[in-house]
Amino acid sequence: MSVEALFNPRSIALVGATDKSGWSVSTLLNLRTHGFSGPVHLVNPRGGVVHGSPAFRSLSEIPSPVDLAYVMVPTAAVLGVLKEGAKLGIGCYVILTAGFGEAGAEGARLEAEIAGFARENGLTILGPNGNGYINAAADVTPYGLPIPEPLLRGSVGVVLQSGALASSVLGFAQARNVGVSLLTSMGNESVVTVTDVVDYLVDDPATRVIALFLETIRNPAEFSRVARRALVAGKPIVALKIGRSRLASHTAQAHTGALVGDDDVIDAAMRQLGVIRVRSLEDLIITSGLLAATGPLPGRRVGVVTPSGGASEIIADRAEDEGLELPPFSAATVETLAGIVPSFGTVQNPLDVTGYVLVDRTLLGRALETVTADPGIDLVMLLSEPPRIAPADPAPVLAMYEASARRIAESPVPVVVVSNVLTDVTEFGRQVQRETGFPYVMGGIEHGLTALGAAVRWSEAHRRALTGDGPAGRAAVGGALGGALGGASGGAPEGAHGVWAEHRAAALLAAAGLPVVPSETAADEAAAVAAAERFGYPVVLKAAAEGLGHKSDIGGVRLGLSGPEEVRQAYREVVAAARAHAPDAGVLVQPQRGGGIELLAGVVRDPAWGLTLAVGLGGVWVEVLRDAALRVLPVDAGEVRRALSELRGAALLDGARGTEPADLDAVADVVAGIAAFAESLGDGLESLEINPLLVTGSRVEALDALITWRPPPS
Repeated sequence: MSVEALFNPRSIALVGATDKSGWSVSTLLNLRTHGFSGPVHLVNPRGGVVHGSPAFRSLSEIPSPVDLAYVMVPTAAVLGVLKEGAKLGIGCYVILTAGFGEAGAEGARLEAEIAGFARENGLTILGPNGNGYINAAADVTPYGLPIPEPLLRGSVGVVLQSGALASSVLGFAQARNVGVSLLTSMGNESVVTVTDVVDYLVDDPATRVIALFLETIRNPAEFSRVARRALVAGKPIVALKIGRSRLASHTAQAHTGALVGDDDVIDAAMRQLGVIRVRSLEDLIITSGLLAATGPLPGRRVGVVTPSGGASEIIADRAEDEGLELPPFSAATVETLAGIVPSFGTVQNPLDVTGYVLVDRTLLGRALETVTADPGIDLVMLLSEPPRIAPADPAPVLAMYEASARRIAESPVPVVVVSNVLTDVTEFGRQVQRETGFPYVMGGIEHGLTALGAAVRWSEAHRRALTGDGPAGRAAVGGALGGALGGASGGAPEGAHGVWAEHRAAALLAAAGLPVVPSETAADEAAAVAAAERFGYPVVLKAAAEGLGHKSDIGGVRLGLSGPEEVRQAYREVVAAARAHAPDAGVLVQPQRGGGIELLAGVVRDPAWGLTLAVGLGGVWVEVLRDAALRVLPVDAGEVRRALSELRGAALLDGARGTEPADLDAVADVVAGIAAFAESLGDGLESLEINPLLVTGSRVEALDALITWRPPPS
């Protein structure tokens, strides 16, 4: 839905305007004091004088066209206002009124009626139960709460699923000197949704960064679409998504279900889509402010210039947390800095130019100029902040900051500025930044390094998206992988239901061309021995029965069998253990595989986001170690490689302690193929798990598999 007209009206009617309402008072005051130049009509059923101006008794009495109706009437009267407005050709509405879906069944019925009327008549409605919006870029402010002064205009678009937090977010943005282009309080989203507003902001020339406060993601497919658009367009989305508590597993049969919680899936989806997820309102604004100031950053090699040794150590610790590199300075840089830094200082990265900055006011600036020229540095972090208190003569202060601003502007690499701690930027500080061009300052080392790490990761995702190695092009890649898998494109087998244990699941995987360890079923001891002879000893015996999931839990697995008598004995033990749970259980014989690294590759269906891949360390310890990385399908081999690199045990794949390193390209290709095969099985698949997936050098082989099918629709 296009919301261009909603956010850019030329005339506004306040319907339900009354001196008794603080919302009515605030909305009119906001429009009058923040630059709206069009007419604002007041509508009250009694007419008379409202807020010191004549009021119309209805929309129909207004003699000129109305582009936007801001509705504050009682709940039961809202639909009548919409019907009257629709007849008059008014297409856009903000509904402040509450008492709809958030208030119970009757309110939900009224809201559904309003939404249906809007669809039938092509109306654009923000709300109900929302405070409205502040289009600072266009000086349009139909917003029902007081706007903190001054309203800072900038390039951060803010979309909130919480009306109560809107003023706090706006106030904190002001405190950190971050200007907004648009701030929207979404309300119940009965018609206009978060994704509609994000779509608008992606195309809005006044917006460089999109900041979201999300209580829920109502439509994951639409969210994914607009997030991909934003990533390719180079407009970062920074999101605070609340509700991180882990819910129950999606399926009891697969280990994968225990690894995939609802919030884990959201985390994975946002990471894939290039959405920066933050954990606090402070990080939401500080990170947005940084990216609005810098745009994409060229790399993660950071040079640090500070006047504090203690701060240097904090920065070094936090940089490591964020995956940022602090490389040694080049020999030429060290030589130049040695002539700048006092003799009692140490030239290294991070660079502490020492407290001598209080004596030599040029010291920090000269050191900064030198570090920015280092060829091994992608960007520079400068520890500084605007002054807080205006001196009697501000001219020297302005001159000093102007010189620093000039050096930063002329730097061959981006320079990001961070203060020691999170404090408000004062009015004098804003004046200095405004008059000298001194750049945005991140608030505090902790939040600043969080923001910088996020900005670097987003920049890498943006570059991948532009080169076709990102989420924008991945659906086509996933489809291609699925088509390449022989018989994998025909959906689920006819009549598939319940749990398919290894003997059926592995056969389906093998038929699709995926690497599976050879196996044979055995109906008796003699058949088991014959199969073992064909494979060659040692062998493995496993219980095989429909609906039998974790075989090792019931004593249904015997390993390392080296001769016929061991096979016969194992056959009797496995059958006895299995038939206590499944009367028709048989036995599966496989060659024993040794060495290598055991991984898990599982796909489970999330109720909102769909099929989700978990790849991690496998075997019997999977739920204890819980070392897995998640991705929402589709994925390609490149995305799987990135997922493998996130594992805590990633060093095992590199050949730790003299073991054979895994061929990560081969692993990624196989796991991507497993994911594509899972997608090809269609809506009937609940979960597919391979555990373990044994990796020995370049050989990648499924040793066990389990498939759970969804029950048919009732």
